[in-house]
Amino acid sequence: MHISSQFDSGAIEILAAADPADIRLNIRSDSAAEFRQWFHFRVSGVAGQALVMRLLNAGDCTYSDGWHGYQAIASYDRRHWFRVPTAYDGKVLTISHTAECDSVYYAYFEPYSWERHLDLIAQAVPEMRVMHLGSSLQGRDIDKLSWGSGAQQVWIIARQHPGESMTEWLVEGLIERLLDPADPVTRKLAQLATLHIVPNMNPDGAALGNLRSNAAGANLNREWMAPSLERSPEVLHARQAMHDSGVDLFLDIHGDETIPYVFVDGCEMIPGYAASLVAQQEAFLARLLQISPDFQREHGYAPDRFSDEMLTLASKYVGHAFGCVSLTLEMPFKDNANLPDPEHGWSAARSKRLGAALLEAVLAHCIDSKPETI
Repeated sequence: MHISSQFDSGAIEILAAADPADIRLNIRSDSAAEFRQWFHFRVSGVAGQALVMRLLNAGDCTYSDGWHGYQAIASYDRRHWFRVPTAYDGKVLTISHTAECDSVYYAYFEPYSWERHLDLIAQAVPEMRVMHLGSSLQGRDIDKLSWGSGAQQVWIIARQHPGESMTEWLVEGLIERLLDPADPVTRKLAQLATLHIVPNMNPDGAALGNLRSNAAGANLNREWMAPSLERSPEVLHARQAMHDSGVDLFLDIHGDETIPYVFVDGCEMIPGYAASLVAQQEAFLARLLQISPDFQREHGYAPDRFSDEMLTLASKYVGHAFGCVSLTLEMPFKDNANLPDPEHGWSAARSKRLGAALLEAVLAHCIDSKPETI
């Protein structure tokens, strides 16, 4: 038996791996910060063996409450992922699984690799325009895809927190629908809006197997008031491009470790946020509620969750700076409690479906906010 994590987004610490029934591991912290929750590793040479893997420091993780009701995912081919029995006793997370093949991968959520990211960008050409916004701290490209020719400027960014890989899956589903020339929703949207899409805001953190931070240990979603080349160039470059184009609608896509629902956090709590924008926000959410049964509005963040740091968050900064509807959309790492799927839980496939559905709410917003363009 061998355990390894020396690959894209791999992360685990091995304490003991001599007995398949008593594998002891630690969840590794981010490469330059103390955040910890993400894991991704491979166990080989174990066909037919009953594995018991104990993640001993789960109780010390950044979102330890998120382990309650959580089920880890596994894959033999890195394409088809499924949930495996997982238990949490308040300190230790125990994954139990009988391997059917010699090699099996385990992860916190379905990974989205850098190679797949590059494929996504390549597949979007020539229908979409590709812009190099700048480089990450480790020199990786920060890519922006632009689509449509309408006057309204719609910005969609994902994966500020690299461990939230469901966000880039959502963007993939959104892009696939945009590239369908027969889709009437996207054909109309192209006339009304120009979409600016950043599929991966934190490519270094994603490759390093980090949960929330970039290569400098910065939480990008706390950098929007004062980003810098030395600490958060990813935000600096994206923010500058937004100021160059303007923003009429902004969507920041995330995943939440503890809440087993899809929900949105808006900007209504920002002092001075216009009543007309609150009304437009409500209309957007009502439309999304009609479009996708995976979305709901009963469970989410309290309006006073963020105080002094409010405007350091992307959606709050953009809503304040541009006076537009600006939303954070959250998906679960667990399952969607309203529509549970015992085999897959919340998954890449469901994330992609939500991304495609999101475009209908974007179109409705563009029609309502600029009716004279129709």
